[in-house]
Amino acid sequence: MIDEQKTGLFENMPVPRAVAKLAIPTILSSLVMIIYNMADTYFVGMLNDPVQNAAVALAGPVLLAFNAVNNLFGVGSSSMMSRALGRRDYDAVRESSAFGFYSALLSGILFSLLCTAFMIPLLQLLGADTETGGATMAYLKWTVSCGAAPAILNVVLAYMVRSEGNSLHASVGTMSGCLLNIVLDPVFILPWGLNMGAAGAALATLLSNCVACMYFFVLLFVRRKDTFISLHPRRLRLHRAIILGVCGVGIPAAIQNLLNVTGMTILNNFTSVYGADAIAAMGITQKIYMIPMYVALGLSQGIMPLISYNYSCGNVKRMKETLLFTVKITLSFMLTVTVLFYVGAGHLTGAFMKDAGVVAYGTRFMRGFCLGLVFLCVDFLAVGVFQAVGKGKEALLFAIMRKIILEIPALYILNRLFPLYGLAYAQFVAEVVLAAAATWVLLRMFRKMEKK
Repeated sequence: MIDEQKTGLFENMPVPRAVAKLAIPTILSSLVMIIYNMADTYFVGMLNDPVQNAAVALAGPVLLAFNAVNNLFGVGSSSMMSRALGRRDYDAVRESSAFGFYSALLSGILFSLLCTAFMIPLLQLLGADTETGGATMAYLKWTVSCGAAPAILNVVLAYMVRSEGNSLHASVGTMSGCLLNIVLDPVFILPWGLNMGAAGAALATLLSNCVACMYFFVLLFVRRKDTFISLHPRRLRLHRAIILGVCGVGIPAAIQNLLNVTGMTILNNFTSVYGADAIAAMGITQKIYMIPMYVALGLSQGIMPLISYNYSCGNVKRMKETLLFTVKITLSFMLTVTVLFYVGAGHLTGAFMKDAGVVAYGTRFMRGFCLGLVFLCVDFLAVGVFQAVGKGKEALLFAIMRKIILEIPALYILNRLFPLYGLAYAQFVAEVVLAAAATWVLLRMFRKMEKK
């Protein structure tokens, strides 16, 4: 029988408290994840070697591609699980979790094999050259060739645990790996330790993801009588309803991330023409930019189980209250961050690398990127709602609009009009249009639900 405390959180707890209980742990884990991503950049930056820093930046699109698999089986299965909980269909919860887990495991293994087999063409695609190729390959060896499966399973398991309302446990699992990574980074990267450079950062990431996976395995074993999440092979039943339910939300989410990888690869290729300093500055800027971006993402992911559950129950009023409360919080935060990032762009870049050329590039990049933050959070929330209620087509449409129709063409046009520095404003152009579209679509969706 479902835990009454979980039912109370989804159905009766005041919206601000419910959002806080679900979203705060998710945001904290997102921030810790960002800190650990920045730790790679920070400790590699301490080497004062632009080539090592460029390797971390160039490998970024491949690590971002993990999110395609994470979203396919993490977002897809968790959305299916929360909606099944709302319907009290507990067999569907168990079967969705088993399908998501084993599909993610197989995908991680295939990802590793393919990237290892086609490493040289992959490096060329990422924009690595004779100067940066060796360091980038060493970084990818540990994070991808050896580490794809644990990196993917870590995130997918966190999504599943969060789908039942156990946001705290999901965040503790994710944070345990991140904190270990931060501790291991200086030991593996710096000359006083193993002196492995960028490869050391990658090895620390691999070990940390393995520890996070172990946390979730132990948690699910200990709580096996109190959870509907099942990793038992006998629950892996390829029922059409389960596959369509998971993939209907997961595939659009995966495509969205693949398009993000495409956009990031194009951005890095444009930047690589200007040398290692420009690549390093772009990598540092993107890591700093990820802090507020992951807060917005954490909020949108945190409220997804609440939205999914109440959608299945038909409680449109509670859905609307949840979304409006989250919008107010997110917009206030993003406005503040935008001002701070614009004013302190130079100091933020300089905190990672004491190189005048890198700081000069980074300052101008940061001032372009931060202008899109307010609009980005509206887009994230809209896509989160679409994923939560099973509207994969709408989520896919927004992904196509963001990258193919708006951002990628803007990269080409702005780089031609304002070489290099125009690249930082492409996302701002895309997010302004998407925020307006998101507001319009959400208003229409809620009007239709209220009429029904």
